[in-house]
Amino acid sequence: MNQLEARGVVKRYAAHTALSGVSLSIPKGQIFGLLGPNGAGKTSLIRIINQITAPDEGEVFFSGEPLQPRHIERIGYLPEERGLYKKMKVGDQLLYLAQLKGLSSREATDRLKRWFVKFDIKDWWGKNVEDLSKGMQQKCQFIATIVHEPELIILDEPFSGFDPINANLLKDEILELKAKGSTIIFSTHRMESVEELCDHIALINRSQVVLDGEKRAIKNQFKDNSFTLEYTGPKAILPAGYEEVSAVEVGPEHWREHIRIGEGGSVNGLIASVISQVELRAFSENIPSFNEIFIKTVGAGNADLLVGER
Repeated sequence: MNQLEARGVVKRYAAHTALSGVSLSIPKGQIFGLLGPNGAGKTSLIRIINQITAPDEGEVFFSGEPLQPRHIERIGYLPEERGLYKKMKVGDQLLYLAQLKGLSSREATDRLKRWFVKFDIKDWWGKNVEDLSKGMQQKCQFIATIVHEPELIILDEPFSGFDPINANLLKDEILELKAKGSTIIFSTHRMESVEELCDHIALINRSQVVLDGEKRAIKNQFKDNSFTLEYTGPKAILPAGYEEVSAVEVGPEHWREHIRIGEGGSVNGLIASVISQVELRAFSENIPSFNEIFIKTVGAGNADLLVGER
């Protein structure tokens, strides 16, 4: 069953169409990468899911039901633009936000204390938000996002402001939440995080979905049947059916060659041809990165994935 489904969603702002017939299905228990260049429509879709705005056309379903105000308590949202009250005490603020999501004061306090221990921030409860670093504030806002144990968690640029150690800490928590059954919509411009965390991705460009599928299937879709070889000896001579894309002599008679297999060729045939001439050191298939897929799909001119209306 899908955790969330959008069917033909349209959103307009005056003369601008932010979403044009967007349809997506987000399976339960997966990490779903929502990607796209600035202005593509990602933020508009996230706002509709959070019922900040409503679609002009189309429908959104939550666990098979039309999206309703009561579903908000089952959603956690970490926005890219953080929204903590800087003059307020950390503990008081998180307690207030947890109660807005339906927790009692006692249950919210118990859960928050467990998270403060887990994140080793016990001394922060009585501090003002403005006294914390950006990374510390980010930890607090992450806790506010998940303390009510939502079924659907929306994370918009969750690693912003984190050093590598705390970014890894947050990645572990995201994977643990997935393991416990949460569904996570993950919006980011950091393609390495998409590679590492996501099960499924959708790419929105110019208000429409242009790619949508399981991560491995999309990578397979963009493979070009090419391989990288490293070998020592004289430069290998390729038979018909194999195209040299590039070759670099990285050391004396030590070659790194990028070869595409054409019609009539095969992996076994390529290996057999090369090892009959030289000593093969390494052989690997060239799998496109999501950064390469993104640029190929939307064009290098749009590949900025930075902050702004998405």
